[in-house]
Amino acid sequence: MALPDFWEDAEAAKKIVGELKALRQIVEPWKELQQETAEAEGMLTLVEQEPDESIAVELEQQAKSLEPRIHALELRSLLAEPSDAHGAILTIHPGAGGTESQDWAQMLFRMYTRYLERNGYGYAVLDLQPGEEAGLKDATIEVNGAYAYGYLKAERGVHRLVRISPYDAQKRRHTSFASVFVYPLVDEGDEVEVREADLRIDTFRASGAGGQHVNKTESAVRITHLPTGVVVQCQNERSQHRNRDAAMKILRSRLYALRLEEDEKKQAVLTGGKADIAWGNQIRSYVFQPYTMVKDHRTDAEVRDVQAVMDGSIEPFIDAYLRRKE
Repeated sequence: MALPDFWEDAEAAKKIVGELKALRQIVEPWKELQQETAEAEGMLTLVEQEPDESIAVELEQQAKSLEPRIHALELRSLLAEPSDAHGAILTIHPGAGGTESQDWAQMLFRMYTRYLERNGYGYAVLDLQPGEEAGLKDATIEVNGAYAYGYLKAERGVHRLVRISPYDAQKRRHTSFASVFVYPLVDEGDEVEVREADLRIDTFRASGAGGQHVNKTESAVRITHLPTGVVVQCQNERSQHRNRDAAMKILRSRLYALRLEEDEKKQAVLTGGKADIAWGNQIRSYVFQPYTMVKDHRTDAEVRDVQAVMDGSIEPFIDAYLRRKE
C-alpha cells in the first residue's frame, strides 16, 4: 500500500484494502488475547508460589472472560472463504400451506432480526410482503457487518415447523416449511459486473401494507437478469428509484452467489468431493408439540429451549455448522 502506484488500479487496490481489513479483524484480537493470556499465566504462577485469595478470585474472573472470546476468535478463524467477510442478503419464503406457512415465515423473520440485534449487526429490510391474513409472503433483509455472510450461510435451506396450529379450530398438529436463502452482499462495481443491456426492468403498484402512496403509484420494481433468468423485486420503499437501487443490490448478490455455486460445482468435479451446494435441502426442524426441540439435520446439534432459539439464540447451530467435518 505504500508503493506510489498502489492506487493506479482502484478496483485492485480496493480489494487488497478489504482483504487487509479482514485479516486485521482476526490478527489484532488474537494479539490482544495472546497478551491477556500471558498476563493470566503470570498471575497463575504468582498464586502457585504465594497463595493469595484476592488474586485467585481475579484470575478466575479473567479466565471466565477470556474463554468466550477465545471461542469466538477460534470460530472466526474457520471463515476462510473470501466471501465469508462480506455482509449478507437474507431472504425468507414461505412454503405451500397458506396462512400457516406464512406465519412460520414471520416467526423466522423475527428470529433472525433478534439474532442480528443480539450480535450487533446493522440491518435494513429491503422488501417485505405481508400475508393475506397473517405472517408474510416474502422478506429480504440486508445485513451489514464483518463476516455476516460467513455466519449466516449456515442458515440457508428449508426450515421445518411442527406445532399445534393456532389457525386450526380443531387444534390439530401441522407441519409447515419456509425457505431461507443467504447471499454475500456485494457493492456496485465489486465482484460482479451487471450490464444494463442484460436487464429487463418492470414497474408495478406495490401490494399489501405501505400506505396510500405506495399502493397508488408504480413504485415497485422487478428486475429480470436475462442471461441467467434471475428475477428480483423490491416494493418496500415509497420511491421507485430507491426500490430500484435495493433490487439491484439483491441482484448483484444473487449473481455473485450463483458464480460461487458454479465454482463449487467445478471444484467438486475436480476433487471428487461433495460440496454443500444443495441450498434447498431441509436443514432444521423446530418442534413445538408433542415435545420441544430444535434439531439441525446436518450436524445433529439439538437445543431443547425452543423459545430461546425463536428469540434469536441460533449460535449453537451456526457453531456446529462451521465446525462440522466435510
